[in-house]
Amino acid sequence: MLFIFISLNVFKKIKSSNILITGAEGQLGSEFVEILSGNYNIIPVDEKDFDITDFKASNNFITNAKPQIIIHSAAYTDVDGCEKEKAKAFKVNALGTRNLAIAARNIDAKFCYISTDYVFDGKKEDAYYEYDSPNPLTIYGKSKLLGENFVKEQLNKFFIVRIAWLYGKNGKNFIKKMFELAKKRKEIQIVNDQFGSPSWALKVARQVEKLIPTDFYGIYHCSSQGFCSWFEFALEIFMNLGYEVKNKDEEVIILESKNRDPKMKIHNTIELKSITSNEFKTAAKRPKKSVLENYMLKLQNLDIMPHWKESLAEFINEQTQPDTNENTEKHTK
Repeated sequence: MLFIFISLNVFKKIKSSNILITGAEGQLGSEFVEILSGNYNIIPVDEKDFDITDFKASNNFITNAKPQIIIHSAAYTDVDGCEKEKAKAFKVNALGTRNLAIAARNIDAKFCYISTDYVFDGKKEDAYYEYDSPNPLTIYGKSKLLGENFVKEQLNKFFIVRIAWLYGKNGKNFIKKMFELAKKRKEIQIVNDQFGSPSWALKVARQVEKLIPTDFYGIYHCSSQGFCSWFEFALEIFMNLGYEVKNKDEEVIILESKNRDPKMKIHNTIELKSITSNEFKTAAKRPKKSVLENYMLKLQNLDIMPHWKESLAEFINEQTQPDTNENTEKHTK
């Protein structure tokens, strides 16, 4: 009976904790809301609730809400857009983060800041560890790194969690882009010289759930095990949709499916063409290899991130079940 009594009290203590989640309607924020609502009182906020770039508004809201934990997943994530709107990028990603960090300090709340693999330049042959020196190539990466620095300057009780190549059921991502393109054309050109670790937002949320009850503050990498190119990622997406390799050479793979779900309105035959970054011009220069090693999570036996292929198969299976086909199509038109 004593054990039961203690267990119930621990549960009540956890449930009574308030977690404020910024970007609660976004790709990752929405997963945080869903995953954490079972054990915590969730305060979901988005830009309609208050402007994170306004210190007074941010501080007033957080002071009144009194969360014990703040998960800051809101950001200006349009990488090419950041190049064109530099001031907006630094205002949202850097100053907005600083405002929230100060507000967290004022109420002695834990602070979890979601950062990015783009703080690195991608020139390292091996995976990046938490102790490697950042050197961002883009305005997006620079603004997120400045956000990291503000967190470290203002707080002691913080988790900086760097993620990579995120996808999920909400928001825009590479998988949904492949669905869109496969409905419009039979040939899809995809970059084959940029490498990273595709990571499901749901799995990232579950990893953060495991981290935030601890006092193991610091910088963490949180991405799927293994890595691939965008081209390899696309190939795996279509193979999980039931496509098989019909023909291939060094630059082109032709896929064919006889068991494709007709409701998805994707061509039976798809041609994936490998191209270089130089052939696919973008406003922002992407890092060639921004693979993250979850070193600090592993050292503390906290790492629960699965292999990227395992997560992808589970995600696509979930999204293409009969009761979710309608929702999937709605996001990819």
